[in-house]
Amino acid sequence: MTNIMQTRQQFTSIIEKEGEGYVSFCPKLDIASQGETIEEAKDNLKEAISL
Repeated sequence: MTNIMQTRQQFTSIIEKEGEGYVSFCPKLDIASQGETIEEAKDNLKEAISL
């Protein structure tokens, strides 16, 4: 049996309008993502961070 410990961390993100969509960036992790809406850009960044 394998024990898995999960931790929850909080990161600051910057979301900016770019063209027709939005770009989200996490400076601490140097990871960026994008989406058509602010919410989509935020969700896509969360997914990228979890990888």
